[in-house]
Amino acid sequence: MNTATLAFTPVNHTGWGSSQRLLSIVQEMAPASILVVTDPVLEEIGLVHKVIEPLLQANYHVEVYTAISPEPPLEVGENLVAFTRSKQVDLVIGIGGGSALDLAKLTAVLSVHEGKVEDYLNLTGKREITQKGVPKILIPTTSGTGSEVTNISVLSLESTKDVVTHSHLLADVAIVDPELTLSVPARVTAATGVDALTHAIEAYLSTQGNPVTDGLALHAIKLINRSLRTAVEDGNNRQARSDMSYGSYLAGLAFFNAGVGGVHALAYPLGGQFHLAHGESNAVLLPYVMDYIRSRATKRLADVLQAIEPEAVVQSEEEASSQCVQLLKQLVYDIGIPTTLREFQIPESAIEPLTNDATKQTRLLARSPMPLEKKDIQAIYTAAFYGE
Repeated sequence: MNTATLAFTPVNHTGWGSSQRLLSIVQEMAPASILVVTDPVLEEIGLVHKVIEPLLQANYHVEVYTAISPEPPLEVGENLVAFTRSKQVDLVIGIGGGSALDLAKLTAVLSVHEGKVEDYLNLTGKREITQKGVPKILIPTTSGTGSEVTNISVLSLESTKDVVTHSHLLADVAIVDPELTLSVPARVTAATGVDALTHAIEAYLSTQGNPVTDGLALHAIKLINRSLRTAVEDGNNRQARSDMSYGSYLAGLAFFNAGVGGVHALAYPLGGQFHLAHGESNAVLLPYVMDYIRSRATKRLADVLQAIEPEAVVQSEEEASSQCVQLLKQLVYDIGIPTTLREFQIPESAIEPLTNDATKQTRLLARSPMPLEKKDIQAIYTAAFYGE
């Protein structure tokens, strides 16, 4: 029989209001100095202060670092690690979207290592991570990336993306509080929501999946599909926000252990070359990648349809897989994300350089149920450009 090795964040606190446990968690760690890595907009609207106020009232020394950006370039990571090395930091807390969480775990680990961040990149780095670094607590404020439960930090390069990945990047504690997502704008809710859905679907189709990740992924798909439209339309809907929060969390656990595939491989160059938000890159590509690999994932996509539309009437798995692809495209349209590359003002001439960069994402492509070579990748980008 096949075996699987599963990894999870040691401690996870979930549910509405769970961020209120932060003080008691920090007290157990007893740090002298805390670094909070967060999105500047979250500090501006007061959300960060709301989360860390109990720490300040308890007289912990807290420094807030906000010099980060979405889809963070390598330079942002280098600057943060250099900053952390210059301080005496005993605990790193990441608060925000995937970029803030990725950078928090990156600096918690690499600040105790020598060299530059680029020395540890997956595709080109020559150095190895050997130390766990300082403890880290990750608190997402969006429902999408799953970064709080993965060991990956994504960085943007000149024309694509690369990652730093190691088991030491896994958080010591993850706090998933749906209440913190109430302030997320509709467009970000849509993009991060499809990102989470893509994590779940690609994990379910992954060649490295197993019955545990299958269960996590399918339930994530159900939660996200039933609530994403509502969360986009009414950001104050507590049930929708809770469903999305749990769906994103479960999808994160699924793809961390099973991996993602072709959608992410093709999405990275879109982010690198055109600075598309990662969730929107996944969203526009999801139906086209699924349609292209459908012949090698018919049964699995039929299962996804069952999770999305339990009462769907189909005559065969072939019909079910086709209907699944159409429903995914409709969902992207319904939440206001463009469904073709042309709508993102990406020129047809970009297809070749996008293809060239996507072929380098071998770590991701290896998990696709259908091997995707250069000609296949180019065909997918072309279909996504024309909407075919």
